Amino acid sequence: MDMAQALALASGALVAINLASILVAGKRLKPAGAPPPRIDGKPPVSIVIPVRGIERFSDETLARAFRLDWPRYELLFCVAHGNDPIVALIEKTAAAHPHVEARILVGDDRIGANPKLNNCVKGWQAARHAWVILADSNVSMPTDYIQHLMADWRGDSGLVCSTPLGSRPEGFWAEVECMFLNTQQARWQYAGEALGLGFAQGKSMLWAKPMLDANGGIHALNAEIAEDAASTKLVNRIGLKVHLVSSPFEQPLGRRTGREIWSRQCRWSRLRRVTFPHFFAPEILLGVLPPLLLALAAAALAGTSLPLAALLVLAGIYLPEAALARAKGWRLSLLSLPALIVRDFLLPAIWLRAWLGGTIDWRGNTMTIGTAACELKEAAAGP
Repeated sequence: MDMAQALALASGALVAINLASILVAGKRLKPAGAPPPRIDGKPPVSIVIPVRGIERFSDETLARAFRLDWPRYELLFCVAHGNDPIVALIEKTAAAHPHVEARILVGDDRIGANPKLNNCVKGWQAARHAWVILADSNVSMPTDYIQHLMADWRGDSGLVCSTPLGSRPEGFWAEVECMFLNTQQARWQYAGEALGLGFAQGKSMLWAKPMLDANGGIHALNAEIAEDAASTKLVNRIGLKVHLVSSPFEQPLGRRTGREIWSRQCRWSRLRRVTFPHFFAPEILLGVLPPLLLALAAAALAGTSLPLAALLVLAGIYLPEAALARAKGWRLSLLSLPALIVRDFLLPAIWLRAWLGGTIDWRGNTMTIGTAACELKEAAAGP
């Protein structure tokens, strides 16, 4: 076999792996808005929601949390400082829904470097029910939110999660974030879970409280800088699995800037690199660039058409992604193709950045992520 053939085969293998992941994820996933499976029994549930500041869709996401179709649930809003402007909005929304149990818990418990986990501690301790959901404040909860999570709890489950689906982007960079969240990150997470490699996602996490309390409680999630990484390792350590909901929940994006996308993706990549380095390392092979460069090199050596080689790779990577988004009712627009291309040109740079030191910003906290540990410093901006 000559070099041109070897390069062409390597390119084809990467395209085939990409297609296989889409097929596996597509089989596992249900379309957006699909009804959850029916379940017997609906136990009371506590929902712990860490909040900080008012965001673009706070009015909507708060209102949705109070309109869930479940016989009994409580909402525990956790805020570090009582003067946070989100407090007044929560109180206003709660007053409009007096039939829903809701409490605002104020305080800053420093159990580690993760500001979100620090904020959740008081909510976990105050939860009255045996089933607890840790939910980010920007999740757009459908009315059957709890039922989706409970329905996907199985006999071997230690945790049920949902990846965020980007929706309602405003501007090109928000379209790019949709392509990161949906047909890349969600797709690979569902493909991995279908193959027995479930990874936790911190956006929505359903816990059996007695089980976690018996294994160190919420403080055990401080074993890693990212609570979802610590959750994955804890669940696997006790012989259980992380499962994902069959139809993930949306996160409305609004407007994004290129700088925000870069910062957020670098942060997540560096957290993955620190917590799961053996899974993170192969991420350099994701996206269109590796198979495209291999195919172009093969065409150049063989003296065949470079444009044709490029077109075949682009079609082999992007058409299946578009088909998955269309089949599942995910974001797809005229800007999707250029957003996909920009995403894939950013991927190698983000991967390389993840191996370097330095600081990142996490909701107003400056964090230094090294090779094995993290340091948290308060940002000057305050609460």
